[in-house]
Amino acid sequence: MELEGAGAIVAGGASGLGEASARTLVEAGAKVLIVDLNTDKGNALASELGPAAEFVAADVTDPEAIGNAVRQAASVDGGLRVSICCAGVGWAERLAHKNGPHNLELFTKVITVNLIGTFNVLRLCAAAMSENEPNEEGERGVCVNTASIAAFDGQIGQVAYAASKAGIAGMTLPAARDMAARGIRVVTIAPGLFDTPLLAALPEEARQSLGAGIPYPSRLGRPEEYAELALQIVANPMLNGETIRLDGALRMPPK
Repeated sequence: MELEGAGAIVAGGASGLGEASARTLVEAGAKVLIVDLNTDKGNALASELGPAAEFVAADVTDPEAIGNAVRQAASVDGGLRVSICCAGVGWAERLAHKNGPHNLELFTKVITVNLIGTFNVLRLCAAAMSENEPNEEGERGVCVNTASIAAFDGQIGQVAYAASKAGIAGMTLPAARDMAARGIRVVTIAPGLFDTPLLAALPEEARQSLGAGIPYPSRLGRPEEYAELALQIVANPMLNGETIRLDGALRMPPK
């Protein structure tokens, strides 16, 4: 997929994995629309990246807001060719505990943002990409979603988060099969422990301990490494319908 002048959208793009992806796409020549709820960070990032980047505030679960964002991203001359969805939330609670059963409202919130939000971005971007002229290989676009190794190695207290990320992994192959006739690829990245704002809140000793538990390299993943893989997915037309673990061979213990 040729990125020079192409439109790209990064949901959850104001920080962490999404920010790194937006930076990498701009460096590769794409016109990037950053979508996030954090207006201050989103505007600051778009301003820093220059005329090749714009920011729009939108909730991934809002069909109208994301529809407007997708139309904006698709309005560039090259059309919308790449979508990367990194938006997500987490919650830690056991299925049942001394205070009673898992909070259903919070379980629903995690599923709504992580799984339904990702699906909302995916379906709208795929529809917009379907209108593109195909390249010489018949390709019209690439959709990259973000799961987690928790989809496979969910820990104690991660029932909501693991279920939401497993759903993203589970819809990858059927989504890719749905869009194959239109030349649109769908691939999911399942990161392990990455140095994102979520982990930045932990004490340095705790961060070092988490990194040391990764077989190799024994450190937290860098957001740029996620972005590099996303760019490699965009570049390689044979990568399709797959969920790729990006975790340094980490397999999470129960807790």
